[in-house]
Amino acid sequence: MRTGLSGRFASVAAAAGLLILALGAAAGAQSLETLSIVTQGGQRQSFRVEVARNDADRAQGLMFRRAMPADHGMLFDFEKVAPVNMWMQNTYLSLDMLFVRADGTIARIAANTEPLSTRTIPSGEPVLAVLELNAGTAGRLAIKAGDRIEHPLFKR
Repeated sequence: MRTGLSGRFASVAAAAGLLILALGAAAGAQSLETLSIVTQGGQRQSFRVEVARNDADRAQGLMFRRAMPADHGMLFDFEKVAPVNMWMQNTYLSLDMLFVRADGTIARIAANTEPLSTRTIPSGEPVLAVLELNAGTAGRLAIKAGDRIEHPLFKR
């Protein structure tokens, strides 16, 4: 009897594992778009980003991911300019969060956010979008508030 129950539990666990892998693959399968950050000094850095354009994608964000390539990120399109609060619940990656105005200028950077934290991270002013990059990217590339993001989402 014990072996039969273990076998059933193993089958359920295996099926659950496959479902989690499939969901993870689907989350990572979102199409990538090119985005550039242009510093005030004229340096340009390009990234490949997933764009979260709806409530479901914005709610999921980068949760449960364990790694992200150095030149990748996620752009959250909030569809209207408003104050935004982000958090890191179920997010294993430390991130740099760049809060972006409608014209594409960076309003604020929350660097090296704390993984798995439920502490809110405010935009500090109304913004249209948030760009999440691997922690340390903004510092390493000397990206600062006032720098500009080029992507079709932003109007100039």
